[in-house]
Amino acid sequence: MTDHTGVEGLLRELAPQALGVVVRRYGHFADAEDAVQEAHVAAAASWSADGVPDSPLGWLVRVASRRMADLYRSDEARRRREDVAASWSKTPPDPASGQDDTLVLFFMCCHPLLAPSSAVALTLRALGGLTTREIAAAFLVPEATMAQRISRAKRTLADGGASFALPDVAAGAQRLSLVLRVVYLVFSEGYASSGGPDLTRLDLAAEAIRLGRLLHELLPDEPEPTALLALMLLTEARRPARTAAGGALVPLADQERARWDRTLIVEGTSLAAAALEQGPLGEYAVQAAVAALHDAAPLYEDTDWERILSLYTVLERMTDNPVVRLNRAVAVAMVEGPDAGLALVDELAASGALARSHRVHAVRAHLLEQKGATAAARAEYVAAAGGTDNLRERDYLTLRAASLRPGSD
Repeated sequence: MTDHTGVEGLLRELAPQALGVVVRRYGHFADAEDAVQEAHVAAAASWSADGVPDSPLGWLVRVASRRMADLYRSDEARRRREDVAASWSKTPPDPASGQDDTLVLFFMCCHPLLAPSSAVALTLRALGGLTTREIAAAFLVPEATMAQRISRAKRTLADGGASFALPDVAAGAQRLSLVLRVVYLVFSEGYASSGGPDLTRLDLAAEAIRLGRLLHELLPDEPEPTALLALMLLTEARRPARTAAGGALVPLADQERARWDRTLIVEGTSLAAAALEQGPLGEYAVQAAVAALHDAAPLYEDTDWERILSLYTVLERMTDNPVVRLNRAVAVAMVEGPDAGLALVDELAASGALARSHRVHAVRAHLLEQKGATAAARAEYVAAAGGTDNLRERDYLTLRAASLRPGSD
């Protein structure tokens, strides 16, 4: 009997290749994606029990092709295609043609027609090979809700006339930016879950890194895919020290750095340097450089905050992103003192740009605590705790509030 974990890993690797073959042969992305998903489920059961076949990709394509044929036979409105459907089941496409449509799938799943949440779900289905149930569990929504989201995404692509082809040069850069954003959204949810009982979701973070590696392999000379992979690896390297034995959150300043994954740090640092050499400078390259500086410091006190501040200043100019401004405020506080950082945080809060985020309260609380304003810091920790749905983060913020004695500042 084949190891189940090994089978799942192989299926996730083969999923985009199989889907690319089926879509290119038959068209109809939505139907092909459903057919490959069913082939994936069948393979998970069959291969775990009977072993992986000699040609696993060919097996997936044959089963998906039969499913496509069955689908068209059962649709009375398309009876005229019976002969075509019969030929499909007899002569499935040849997966050994050498053509890899994985990059096309990335661009299609991250089409500008789709909302980010839909693009994430469709990417995980088509390129990650995850079932609807697995994706729903990862994002803490009912399976029916996720199924509707995926169905709407595929319908949107069909109604919008999205073609199964690489975009032209002019649109390619914009679409690549969307692809990278979707992969990073998956990683971010895995590294710091937006809700639920656990601080992190190892499965999502691992899948994002796998997709990042795949993108880097497909586009080795593009700096931003290289930089995104570097950023994810350098961030993931800290995961072992981010939680205590019971799962409680451990902030960066208190982490036991000997527990950081040095293999990931070495690989991530090398990739970050390569991205900078490839140029031009992009937002993921800057973020990867920041992560590399954090990981290079043997102690928190050794962190090169001045260089980090310089990088965040560059990144803020590039993106005009309120989260970047919040991170820059922390760096300013570390270089110039908490009052300087608080001034920037207050300005950001007044703008309303992060009105729905608890992180503004959390940063204000930390900086107020640094300057000794314990009563105000306590109130901000309480506000931050009330704004997060992640139970581990909420517990940490609540405990921070409780550790500060109430009183006048």
